[in-house]
Amino acid sequence: EVQLQASGGGLVQAGGSLRLACAASGFTFDEYAIGWFRQAPGKEREGVSYITSTDGSTRYADSVKGRFTISHDKAKNTVYLQMNSLKPEDTAVYFCAADSPLVGFTSLRDYEYDYWGQGTQVTVSS
Repeated sequence: EVQLQASGGGLVQAGGSLRLACAASGFTFDEYAIGWFRQAPGKEREGVSYITSTDGSTRYADSVKGRFTISHDKAKNTVYLQMNSLKPEDTAVYFCAADSPLVGFTSLRDYEYDYWGQGTQVTVSS
């Protein structure tokens, strides 16, 4: 069974950086996508970014483009989300999730994802 472990959250001042990590294991299929989602109090869960195992395709939500970068270390089975120029509105619990097996293409819609890790809190102070 696919298991995902998110880590790296914390408290940072506006303008600062954090790197989240999602350690993944248990994939039966080689084709999958790992996505990052976030949920702030009182708000719906929002897709932030994803990366595919097949060709490394990535996608970002408009709200994080140019500030966040997703990457995949296949040797470590870990997906990273580098978050720079953080803003108070980035405060949320961040989750990683897996779309496995990946058939065709995926999206930033949470219903596309089959497996979810626990969240990690990111708090950006103003």
